[in-house]
Amino acid sequence: MEPDDGRLDGEGALAGLRRQAQHLIAELSGPVRRIRLRSGPAVLEVEWHPEESTRPDVPLPRGEAAPAAVPAPGAPAAVLRPSVPGRAAVRAPIVGTFYRAPEPGARPFVAVGDLVRPGQPVAIVEAMKLMNEVTADRAGRVVAILVEDGQPVEYDQPLVELDPA
Repeated sequence: MEPDDGRLDGEGALAGLRRQAQHLIAELSGPVRRIRLRSGPAVLEVEWHPEESTRPDVPLPRGEAAPAAVPAPGAPAAVLRPSVPGRAAVRAPIVGTFYRAPEPGARPFVAVGDLVRPGQPVAIVEAMKLMNEVTADRAGRVVAILVEDGQPVEYDQPLVELDPA
């Protein structure tokens, strides 16, 4: 039977997108924060929020473990602490949500110990669905990442701390 309006086609497309999303998430090696799939006019967008992943009424995405208190061995941990007065800091250019990587599952722009040069991207702050690149204004070595990935930040808040290179 042919649908007489586009609603059933749209529902079928969404069902197909849900299956594709489940398949894609199952194949990815790391945790998924956001996924968006489109098929014609149908769009499926899913986003998980870290603060909700610990709520008992919100299931974790398939294949994602509960947040660990201890960082994985061999990976330099981000140092989450207040900025040290007098030390150079890359600051938030806008109010929004801080992200260390260009997209979910990608390598972070910088890690503790990396050397950065002026103008090099070190993070993204998302505001009103726009991704605003945060760049270093000077050269230096990353000594601390002061904000947890996915957390809200204020204008001019220190995000990344640098030692002069």
